[in-house]
Amino acid sequence: MIKLADKYSDKPLGELPMLFQRILQNTIRDFYRRAKVRSTWTTLFSSLTPADDEDADPLETLQQEEGSKTKETPHGLFEQSQVLGLIEKEVEKLPPRQREAFLLRYWEELDIAETAAAMGCSEGSVKTHCSRAVHTLAAALRTKGVTL
Repeated sequence: MIKLADKYSDKPLGELPMLFQRILQNTIRDFYRRAKVRSTWTTLFSSLTPADDEDADPLETLQQEEGSKTKETPHGLFEQSQVLGLIEKEVEKLPPRQREAFLLRYWEELDIAETAAAMGCSEGSVKTHCSRAVHTLAAALRTKGVTL
């Protein structure tokens, strides 16, 4: 309702119910989209590939196969928990600045400017730390035989 009042207070009363419905639908979609990203980022590092564009978000490269039921089986859930454990151990091994940048960007979902402000460094440094962390994690998972 706050979004409706802030952005569309000048609209006629007849348009407000439809605008409110659209805002509500988009907010719900955004919530579930974020929840999906939070739950999948940890399991799909091997699909992250270095991009030529520094502004590219590695999370945007993650794609889940439609109709994939492997995670719903006990075996799939067990594998997922094993991979999550490996990822947690590898994240702990990252240098402190890389770990901080990685967690702020991809777990807390801060943008580059917000992450730079939180870390007290430049946006370029955030990009460098995140890129190095992603590459290190992906390489570490590959050496442990994790292929997703």
